[in-house]
Amino acid sequence: MRILLAADHKRMPWKNGGGETVEIAVSPEDAGLAGFDWRVSMATVAADGPFSIFPGIDRTLAILAGNGMELDIEGGAPVLLTVASEPLAFPADIPVTAKLQDGAITDLNVMTRRDGLTHRLSRIDIDGAKRVPLPSPTCLLLCHRGRLSFRRDGEAGALAPGDALLIDDAAAATLETDGEARCYLVEITASRARTG
Repeated sequence: MRILLAADHKRMPWKNGGGETVEIAVSPEDAGLAGFDWRVSMATVAADGPFSIFPGIDRTLAILAGNGMELDIEGGAPVLLTVASEPLAFPADIPVTAKLQDGAITDLNVMTRRDGLTHRLSRIDIDGAKRVPLPSPTCLLLCHRGRLSFRRDGEAGALAPGDALLIDDAAAATLETDGEARCYLVEITASRARTG
């Protein structure tokens, strides 16, 4: 298990130059925007406009702060995303345009390379003691708001707002947590194409 401190997250421009992204974790480490297998990041969207195109990538988006935005995803009806919405999964290699509802938003973005990986993003609210299942080999728990402590297999630590816990051997394990926090759990799994 490795704690990724908020102060150490890497800031970089969007692929299309339209804003700034805060990279929480990427694999392989130090991979660029064209060569990652998976990537977890946050971004502030301050103006309407198109999303960057990532060939061969699947993405899931959740709104962390702000009044929401409407996504016009090619081939579908517009979707309104707010902080109360479930995370939305869609291909990152088709045209998507964002329209803000009322001011800037901050989003959480998870991307995986389609030919070898799948992912799932879920929101978890912790209020007191809670057991968090870790069903995938690679899991990342982001503490968005509040604070929590954690324990697993004799290891322990704590997360403050913006910190994340990266676990590389998580499959079928459980993380013991305690505190009051809104968190997001990223699960990354090798698909049959990679394992077979």
